[in-house]
Amino acid sequence: MEFLDARRLTGPNLFGPGPGAILDVRCTPDEARALIDSWEKHIGRLLDALGWENVPALHRQFIGGVSLVLPARIDALYTASAVTEWAYALCAADLTGSAAPDFDTTLAATRQATEAEANPPLLALEDTATARETAFLWDDDEVSLGHGRYSHCWPIDALPSPESLKWTQYRQVPVALITGTNGKTTTVRLAAHILRDTGKTVGMSSTESISINELIVERGDWSGPGGARAVLRNSDVEIAILETARGGLLRRGLAVTEADVALITNVAEDHFGDFASQSLDELLDIKWIVSKAVAKRGTLVLNADDALLVARSNTHAGRIDWFSLDAGNTFLKGGTAKGCRALVLSGEDLVMIDKGQRQVVCRVSEIPITLQGAAHHNIANALAAAAVTLRLGATLEQVRAGLKTMSPQKNPGRSNLYDVQGFRVLVDFAHNPHAMRALFVIARSLPANRRILCFGQAGDRTDEQIRELARSAWAIGLDRIVISELAAYARGRGPGEVHAILRDELQRSGAHSDQILYFEKESESFDAALQWARPGDLVILLALGGNAQVHEKLNALR
Repeated sequence: MEFLDARRLTGPNLFGPGPGAILDVRCTPDEARALIDSWEKHIGRLLDALGWENVPALHRQFIGGVSLVLPARIDALYTASAVTEWAYALCAADLTGSAAPDFDTTLAATRQATEAEANPPLLALEDTATARETAFLWDDDEVSLGHGRYSHCWPIDALPSPESLKWTQYRQVPVALITGTNGKTTTVRLAAHILRDTGKTVGMSSTESISINELIVERGDWSGPGGARAVLRNSDVEIAILETARGGLLRRGLAVTEADVALITNVAEDHFGDFASQSLDELLDIKWIVSKAVAKRGTLVLNADDALLVARSNTHAGRIDWFSLDAGNTFLKGGTAKGCRALVLSGEDLVMIDKGQRQVVCRVSEIPITLQGAAHHNIANALAAAAVTLRLGATLEQVRAGLKTMSPQKNPGRSNLYDVQGFRVLVDFAHNPHAMRALFVIARSLPANRRILCFGQAGDRTDEQIRELARSAWAIGLDRIVISELAAYARGRGPGEVHAILRDELQRSGAHSDQILYFEKESESFDAALQWARPGDLVILLALGGNAQVHEKLNALR
């Protein structure tokens, strides 16, 4: 039994619609059952002693462990986290014989912490906002009402009384949450591009940045609740497109309780090995959290080609729109017959089917990021973005115009193709097997005299996943492969360990030893590939790190 993490859940999450404290423990199934029994005994005693009535202590088993959860009001989350750790210490004393904390001393300290953390003005504001159905966002420093241009912020220790506010001025702007294993950032960018062309000021948060229209406000990974709050508190924002990644959903939950649209692009292998993310079903559970935000009044957009999403869809009581690369999708035909809207690929056309009526959006060849249809996954992303933006108020004409004017250069790191000194360079931030296979499909479809691949792989994949990647890579018809060490992504593996697995499987697949090069740094691998390439060749680069520097270098060489 191993304690992993304790943290606060600040919004709708895997365990319920509200905030709480969570504690993760790695253990065997037998240990989990014993721990749960002990947890229920001790947490009940502690809650009675603290006078916390009607608080249901929760638990949930995952592959390889269990999470213990204590729901709490937002002005008691730090104390609740301390209580879960206290309860776990008592459980550990029962199950492992470790020393238990003194009950009376810990109880007194916890009561003091509860009093110190209490913030009645915060709860009063939250309760009134809930009753008035007004957007309410909070963190350790600030509280805000409304969204974007209709929002206002206050320091958390200087809050107004609800009676002093003119509540009608705090309104919501249209909000879309976009999650899934692959395609999130591209779809966010594409949706934002479409909506900017409607004349609205669009706020966007993603794994790359926070931006307001074309202005990048902050670079970095802002795909969690912090990025969402930053966008929704910006006084210029009229529409918000928020990438909502697995990590933020699992660690904190959703930033908002309601949204107009929630999209799940797909569910595929990624982050396997992380706690609570060790199977496709567990990943689906995490992604499905966004559906809670659209259960009452919004629209859930799902991929009809993803069997897991199709199977889970019958648990959602709200409205669902679909997208598919297969106009003959049998489930989709049944769904549209029931009144669902669908965006589908029909031959070479993107088509909207709504209430039995078919309207062509545009041809695949007219969408630059599809690379004339070679980037098949970007056709799916275009369909998804169309579905999202139509529900956010864009007209079909505006969607059509946006899809046609979104260039690959506006989507850096995602299937970018450069012409450099007579040869071409294909760059992508493919970071998991599903995304890499999609890139290999593009590479195989592009004519070239010779092909060279620069890539590496993170250490948190299984040996078989790493070998599968090597086999898939070699199958596209390579003349040379350059492997990067990617030390920053080792994630528990020793130096050279991933390289050794890749090299072995490449040679098993038919590569000769002199066709495989190895460098410590990704930049060194890329330089070697550029020096090798001649006119008519194709260089394929998986840019897991240093993406901005790669694009700067390629633009300088063009």
